[in-house]
Amino acid sequence: MKSPLVTVIIVNSNAGELLVQSVHGVLSSDSPVEIIVVDNGSVDGSIERLRSVYGLSERVTIVELRENTGFTHANNLAIGMTKGEYILALNPDNIIQPDTISGMLKVLAADPDAGMAGCLIKNPDGSEQAGCRRAVPTPWRTVVRILHLDKIFPSHPRFRNFVLSQTPLPDNPVYVEAISGAFMLIKKEALSEVGLMDEAYFIHCDDLDWCMRFRQLGWKILFVPNIVAVHHKGACSYKKPVFVLWHKHRGMVYFYKKFFKHQYPAPLMWFVIGTVWARFIGLVCIEGIKLLKNRGVSGREYEPGKLASKIKSIPLPSETKILQTSKLPTSHDDEIKSIPVPLDKVQDNNIQAGPL
Repeated sequence: MKSPLVTVIIVNSNAGELLVQSVHGVLSSDSPVEIIVVDNGSVDGSIERLRSVYGLSERVTIVELRENTGFTHANNLAIGMTKGEYILALNPDNIIQPDTISGMLKVLAADPDAGMAGCLIKNPDGSEQAGCRRAVPTPWRTVVRILHLDKIFPSHPRFRNFVLSQTPLPDNPVYVEAISGAFMLIKKEALSEVGLMDEAYFIHCDDLDWCMRFRQLGWKILFVPNIVAVHHKGACSYKKPVFVLWHKHRGMVYFYKKFFKHQYPAPLMWFVIGTVWARFIGLVCIEGIKLLKNRGVSGREYEPGKLASKIKSIPLPSETKILQTSKLPTSHDDEIKSIPVPLDKVQDNNIQAGPL
């Protein structure tokens, strides 16, 4: 029986040489694949490098956006262009093996109740990456983690940590509440029912949102422990740490309000949301200290006006511009398909969920 076509979506944002490695891993797959790479305004030469290596491949479609319009928007844009029965959302810094897709297809296709599946994601050092299998971080579970109640009451079912990577790996595929957005294999029939990514998330937390919505509509989520991908986490975000931190924490607050606002007492919700923003402020301060140290500023060398002059020299991000069109290929890139696609709005932002 012929294997079904899988459309692999890769959203690139300054992934460097890893983008080419990721695409190479997909094209080496023993399953029929097509790749749609959406570039979110990269300036590191990664998309030019990809063009030079795979620009003439009929299986690779490259869409260039002038500005970073967000991870979710770029994915939704690509989803509208897919031809496959299955869609694999893959990060550009995630490297797979030739049998990764075929192995995952075999598991997902055999389970009529499952709408998406994720594999075991490892760090480059071989350790399991947190987040590839997890419970949904509900407000209560967040409180448990903040107060370390899981360590105080390790055997109590009400105080379990939502990070499942701290538990032994299962021997066989199991159902989980959420998987990592770095690798999501999705049945197109399930996606047509659930809908596109919620573009209220710029980056981060969009995978949790999607997992919640899949489960709300009765689709199960599989974690497959015997199939591995290697994720060089952070390769696309290290240059703008504060930008990433802002959207990560903002996304988490939006996630809590969207799914749990009416399911938990207001004091608990405000405590959790306040803690999220307090964590953001703390991490920004740490990044600021790192920046000052890297620029040679310390308390011992401080002089009036000296610190201010150094701060003024820090380059600020340019204003975000509204995307007007996708870049069209140049004459020597005629083989590369660059297609702007209109995007429908996500319709289910008001879905509610009970406590987990």
